[in-house]
Amino acid sequence: MAVDWFGFSYAAAVLFGGFMGYKRKASVMSLMAGVVFGGLSAYGAFRISNNPTDIQVSLLSAGVLALVMGLRYKKTGKMMPAGIMTGLSLLMVFRLLLQTLV
Repeated sequence: MAVDWFGFSYAAAVLFGGFMGYKRKASVMSLMAGVVFGGLSAYGAFRISNNPTDIQVSLLSAGVLALVMGLRYKKTGKMMPAGIMTGLSLLMVFRLLLQTLV
């Protein structure tokens, strides 16, 4: 049983991003989104650690976050935080899809 370190790191980055959004801009929505998507990503990483083919939760959370933050990046053009989270989420989606092919 291999631990999904990339998945847990991604979950920590999402949670940390939500916390920083709350701390800097007093954005309760950022905190809530960080907790929800960070928690889903951590749960998905836990499931992948137990069964490497069980990617549904991780793929859904990373895909939704990539879409939402991608639209936000397109609207604002700001690299921080929307562009970075879009990139991280897309990397996670590609990683999960490649994992199923191998």
